[in-house]
Amino acid sequence: MTTRIALATAAEFPDLDEDGPALVDALARRGIAAGPAVWTDDTVDWSAYDLVVVRATWDYAPRRDEFIAWAGRVSAVTRLANSAAVLAWNTDKTYLRALHDAGLPVVPTQWFEPGDTFVVPALGEYVVKPTVSAGSRDTNRYLAGGHDELAAAHGGSLLEAGRSVMVQPYLRAVDTAGETALLYFAGELSHAIRKGPLLTPAMAPVAGAYKQEEIVPREPSLAEVAVADAVLDAMPSVAAMSPAGRADLLYARVDLVPGDDGEPMLLELELTEPSMFLVDDGAAGVVAADRFAAAIALAVR
Repeated sequence: MTTRIALATAAEFPDLDEDGPALVDALARRGIAAGPAVWTDDTVDWSAYDLVVVRATWDYAPRRDEFIAWAGRVSAVTRLANSAAVLAWNTDKTYLRALHDAGLPVVPTQWFEPGDTFVVPALGEYVVKPTVSAGSRDTNRYLAGGHDELAAAHGGSLLEAGRSVMVQPYLRAVDTAGETALLYFAGELSHAIRKGPLLTPAMAPVAGAYKQEEIVPREPSLAEVAVADAVLDAMPSVAAMSPAGRADLLYARVDLVPGDDGEPMLLELELTEPSMFLVDDGAAGVVAADRFAAAIALAVR
């Protein structure tokens, strides 16, 4: 019997993202039939699949409750990766607070909840975004003293809409070193990429599902690997999930940026629908796609 895998995606990306063809081909080489399935399509019979892998569901943010409910329904009839519990924890960026409290080097963050008065930072450059967001939507970069009114209006409007807000310093090293994204499959490091600067001061709102990124392969430093490993190893203690060790995660992406002292700091831990940059890892992504396919095959077994 042929193993069937659904690669969950958004209606805007019915044929998956750029990673899709490489992953589908790699799975086919292992005798696994995989194809896209739109998570909001009520006609999809999720029970017909041996495994549902969440991939390009980039439209979940405005409808997070609906997305988490969908994950629960899928989990009731087949296997879902990452799990519904992981998705519920990871789709609200307040998870960063738990990781910070566990002693991990997280970019300093100020949190505002609906009902709070939004206060702009007094110094430096900073980033304002909702805690539930994807693709840099509803996110902007501001300069204290230069964009105070814009920033106050941005943060205030998010709070008035009932959305929690986070404010982080804009780390200048992003403009030179960029971000390092480390990609893991079944808990093992696969590859890494460099993401170029994404945000410009007081930029126009992001149109579409996400802001285009400048991506190139990168060899992560030993310090970056150590921080990424520590973040994944902390999962069982910081998240109310069991099991949720790093090997229980089919995929993970750890996004790091250099702090003012040059040491890596955690910007985001992507466990829901991250791009895996399979096409940016040498040989047109064949090596990375095969690693991902191997992890999926193991999950099916």
